[in-house]
Amino acid sequence: MAICTFYTIQSLNSISTPTKTHLGFHQKQLLFYSTSKKNSRRESTTGTITCSAENKTVVIGLAADSGCGKSTFMRRLTRLLDPPELTKPPKILVIEGLHPMYDERVRDLLDFSIYLDISNEVKFAWKIQRDMAERGHSLESIKASIEARKPDFDAYIDPQKQYADAVIEVLPTQLIPDDNEGKVLRVRLIMKEGVKYFNPVYLFDEGSTVSWIPCGRKLTCSYPGIKFSYGPDTYYGNEVSVLEMDGQFDRLDELIYIESHLSNISTKFYGEVTNKC
Repeated sequence: MAICTFYTIQSLNSISTPTKTHLGFHQKQLLFYSTSKKNSRRESTTGTITCSAENKTVVIGLAADSGCGKSTFMRRLTRLLDPPELTKPPKILVIEGLHPMYDERVRDLLDFSIYLDISNEVKFAWKIQRDMAERGHSLESIKASIEARKPDFDAYIDPQKQYADAVIEVLPTQLIPDDNEGKVLRVRLIMKEGVKYFNPVYLFDEGSTVSWIPCGRKLTCSYPGIKFSYGPDTYYGNEVSVLEMDGQFDRLDELIYIESHLSNISTKFYGEVTNKC
């Protein structure tokens, strides 16, 4: 096995002026070190990266301080070292990330788009659960982290929901007054009308306004119960249909009762949604 190591050096006594490599990486110097059984050499490089491995696996390590551009460096290094690869498109390709709908040029390439919209209250409760209970962070540091990210979220992430074909809103429940735990949630599925190949799901009667509390003999419902609603609405100037559920199921296998009252869910067989839960 040949080993190639990249060192990003912030200061060397023998070098006094920073340079910019062909990788666009601002450092004092980029040192390349390659070893194999037959040779060993060390040299500074601003040209093509080479490594004599003699058909053996090449392992590359990259060391740099935080904020020095490791991710950018690795992306460019990968483009230099990896040969072109033919990728055949799958039947369904999902693009996930922070900004898949921010750029109009990318939006035009999407056949369908979904935005997951978590309310600030629920987001804060989830983050406390993860960062305090699982990672040992303090409440103050969690609040500071949320506030630090809010300007970028408001400017670049949140505006994307106006372009989505479907928005999934996760909100605090309205069934428990002044609930602060966030264990019971209200979820709204906002579906844009007139989208090609997409027929919005509806409850009972398409286009009607429905409010339904199904708890009774056919469902096991403990406090605070379950409530459904459905109806037409507008969202960022677009006509939409909204399906909402507030509350929780005690037994997921009983979801089939709810499933039987939904239409346009594109299931292959009766009970498929229940089986997937």
